[in-house]
Amino acid sequence: MEHSPQIGDRITDKSAPPDEGTVRDWIGPEAFEHWTGLQNWIEAYYPGVFTPEWLYGGKKRGWSLRYKKTRAFCTFVPEYRLFSVMVVLGGAEREKFEERRYAWRSQLVTLYDEAKTYPDGKWLKVGISSANDRHDATDLLTMKRPSPLSRG
Repeated sequence: MEHSPQIGDRITDKSAPPDEGTVRDWIGPEAFEHWTGLQNWIEAYYPGVFTPEWLYGGKKRGWSLRYKKTRAFCTFVPEYRLFSVMVVLGGAEREKFEERRYAWRSQLVTLYDEAKTYPDGKWLKVGISSANDRHDATDLLTMKRPSPLSRG
């Protein structure tokens, strides 16, 4: 017997990557607005740079949508009634984050401080449930990789 999905559960049916409708139904309409808003932002600020790729991380992690060129940019994590974006900050990005430490929202600084540091960097899983959260994510991503449009 299958259990009812719990908040935070991942999409784990490995038969095929989820389509847009599946993601919308899983994360909910409000979270899906943030999902598409962040997708549109990436496409607008990094035109032609990334080809999003669905990755299956097994029964526990399920599906996620990775944006990568040569290095990972970010990964969208669709969870039941939640949307999070994973951003890995390497050494250079952590230095930039620290330089701006007092300009970030306190919630993001707390998330950063509590994130475990791995050999490849700090893995920040930013929950996106408001325009402010989405703004934090776009600020982190712009810091990680300046937009080609911002180069004069």
